[in-house]
Amino acid sequence: MGQVASMPRKNGVYVLELHAWYRKFVQECPSGLITLHEFRKCFCDCTVGKQSSEYAEQIFRTLDDNGDGIVDFREYVTAISMLAHGTPEDKLKWSFKLYDKDNDGAITRLEMLDIMKTVYKMSIAASIAKVNPPSAEECTNRIFIRLDKDHNAIISLQEFVDGSLDDEWIREMLECDLSTVEIQRPPKCIRLHSRKQLVNNFTNQREICSSNS
Repeated sequence: MGQVASMPRKNGVYVLELHAWYRKFVQECPSGLITLHEFRKCFCDCTVGKQSSEYAEQIFRTLDDNGDGIVDFREYVTAISMLAHGTPEDKLKWSFKLYDKDNDGAITRLEMLDIMKTVYKMSIAASIAKVNPPSAEECTNRIFIRLDKDHNAIISLQEFVDGSLDDEWIREMLECDLSTVEIQRPPKCIRLHSRKQLVNNFTNQREICSSNS
């Protein structure tokens, strides 16, 4: 069971943003709460259908800070404010929870590969014309080589944060940005990273892998 989300520190600019986020939230979620079913339906309808269902579930679980199966406004705004204004370390700690599917404090190769495969499918759906894109397995292997410093086949939170901060490509691949959870209207959906951004990230990884071979 996670810790109850705490609201970010307030200032004049933040209060204005808070009002804007609240208006968006209640437009899309009049009850003030989001269930997994509602989140998955909205998320999947606006991306690539069932292929994004598991990714949507992982994002929802990460948003659901207290583990009660419902995301309320406090949990939502805590996440969105952190992704908008948090430190790189804070953003990476939040992203770590997305990849740590069983919430045991470590990321296995299989956990990361499962998420990578889903993201890869969603990006490839919009990039059929790309030549010889790297596979999800290649990306996962490259990340583990760079982050698993003690070679114990898992990535700890510290390894995840430190390694990502030291490697720009890994940080771009693993760090969630605001568009991952931001509610936009129109269209009525919660957006992914832009598909162009995802495709470029994977293409750049192919070039990096080749140059380092």
